[in-house]
Amino acid sequence: MDRRKFLAACAATGLTAPNLSASAAETPTNNPVLFSEPQRAIPLYDDADVIVCGGGPAGAAAAISAARAGAKTRLFEALGCLGGVWTAGLLTYIFDFDKPGLPRQLAAQLDARKARVLGTNRDRFAYDPEAMKVLLEDLMGEAGARFRLQSRVVAAYRDGSRLSTVVTESRSGREAWRAKVFIDASGDGDLGTLAGCSWEFGRQKDCPCQPMTLNALVVVKDAAELKEHISFYGGDGRVHLAAVQKNIEAFRRAGIEPSYGHPTLFQIHGNLLEFMVNHEYGVRPFDADAVTAATVRARGEVHRLAAALRKLGGPWEGLHVAATAEQIGIRDGRRIRGRYIVTQDDLTAGARHEDAVARVTFPVDIHAASKEENSVRPISHGDLKFRPYDIPLRALIAQDVDRLLLAGRCISGDFIAHASYRVTGNAVAMGEAAGVAAALAAKANQPPHEVAWADVLATMKRIGLRD
Repeated sequence: MDRRKFLAACAATGLTAPNLSASAAETPTNNPVLFSEPQRAIPLYDDADVIVCGGGPAGAAAAISAARAGAKTRLFEALGCLGGVWTAGLLTYIFDFDKPGLPRQLAAQLDARKARVLGTNRDRFAYDPEAMKVLLEDLMGEAGARFRLQSRVVAAYRDGSRLSTVVTESRSGREAWRAKVFIDASGDGDLGTLAGCSWEFGRQKDCPCQPMTLNALVVVKDAAELKEHISFYGGDGRVHLAAVQKNIEAFRRAGIEPSYGHPTLFQIHGNLLEFMVNHEYGVRPFDADAVTAATVRARGEVHRLAAALRKLGGPWEGLHVAATAEQIGIRDGRRIRGRYIVTQDDLTAGARHEDAVARVTFPVDIHAASKEENSVRPISHGDLKFRPYDIPLRALIAQDVDRLLLAGRCISGDFIAHASYRVTGNAVAMGEAAGVAAALAAKANQPPHEVAWADVLATMKRIGLRD
């Protein structure tokens, strides 16, 4: 269907098509011929107060919190499990997690399931990704939040400026879903973009941007023999950079150089280790061909690097790649414009806000934008004096589209601030607040920006998300 017919079809149903400007819609670079897709009627469901798009750390937290706050909640996840980068992405390591509410509850649950590693440090620790999958499913069920896996949001429609309907594609076909409030927890701002929100990416839209990493799990014959190579082995927070240097030296002995200048091992359980060794530079996460090529290159590199270490023998003998991630790890995605923009100035000033949803303690973490830069400085901290700062609820409320909240990497911020708040401990805190604000907005049938922060905070306390 061409643009004119598409707009006419939207008007006939009372819906408004999103603004299809260059900033809001990506077009393939190979300029294909156009095909007019026939118009068709699809099933429309109207059984949710809040719909969450994306089931990663932010999305799962948002759905659990919205349901606990009394909202009928649905979540759609494109992959085959909840947890996003925690599970499908095999991140296996959590930063900035010593926060009230779900972070502490998750840590306690992981402890009860013997699935959290590295002692008693609740701010940063390794975990078992399979246990995390089951834990998130259990918490969603306990809260009464409905979720569907392998379902991707592919379209969004508005009544004027208000987001009213999303369309999904899944094994059940193409379906439409209405709700009173929506939350974009896609990581890359997919829903906000489909709805017509303005956004930014990287330092500029054509990069430079932070690189991607395909994480992997490896099995070794005796992790204790490699303890000097394993970051935070036994809970020792002092040995990360020393372990990284040991890994660099091992790769040099093997005659191979990883694309990531800080090759890292974490212990997951016994002789099962996280293998974080590669970077894919200059890849835009909304370019499907580029992400596919990056994934294939990265997987090949993981296996080559593992084989090179294996040939060293000794403690590396028998090293085996047990799994590579289903989803390549994306650091940089779209940042949807909100009613407040978190900036570098917030970090240097240690900004405080009355409507603070999270206190960020993780510093700026900018991975090199190119292989050349990686060889000189693999990671930069922004060359600024960092102070812990607050993220306000306003940064989680879309500016251009009503009834749309944001949580996780896609909130409103600049490149420098994003390099700090993007870690998953902060994503969970954002998801909590977005979920509760969405539930209250749905109950009152009002846009989230009209919900009083005092009511959000009181509800979070009532349902155990704040002390």
